[in-house]
Amino acid sequence: MLTIGSVGWIVTLALATFIASRSTVGIAAYGFSAAIYQVGSLVCHQLSERSFHVWGAQLPVCARCTGLYSGAATAAIAAMRLNDRTRYAFWTRARTLVSIAAAPTLITLLYEWGSGQMPNHWVRAAAGFPLGVGVMLVVLGGTAPESAVEIH
Repeated sequence: MLTIGSVGWIVTLALATFIASRSTVGIAAYGFSAAIYQVGSLVCHQLSERSFHVWGAQLPVCARCTGLYSGAATAAIAAMRLNDRTRYAFWTRARTLVSIAAAPTLITLLYEWGSGQMPNHWVRAAAGFPLGVGVMLVVLGGTAPESAVEIH
C-alpha cells in the first residue's frame, strides 16, 4: 500500500499539473486538479519561485517537496525487493538513517538562510530526495514483522 500510495501521489501531482496547464478541461478534471493543489497546500508553501513549472503550470508542491516525494516513491519501489530482515535493519537504525538523509536538506536550508540566496530547483529537489528515501525506508522497516514484535 505504501508503494502504491507514494507512486500514486507522484503520478497524481503530474496529472494535476497537466490538467492545470490545459486551457479547457471538464468540470470533473478541473475539480480533481484543484483538489490536488489544495491537498498540496496543506503540506507545502507552494511558492511559485520555489516550484517546478511544467507544461506552463506550477506543480502542486515546491521543488524540495517534489524531491522528497520522488525519493519516497523510489525507496518504496526499491524496497519491494528487500527481505523483512533488511527492512527491519532500517527500523533499528532509524535515527542514524534519517539524520544522514536529512543532511543535504539541512545544508541547503542553512545556505539559504545564511546567504539569502536560493539554490536552483534541481539542487533543492536533489537535496530532498535522500530525505524522502530515508523516511520511507524507516516507515517500511516499521512494517516488517520483526518491528511489530519490538513494539509490543
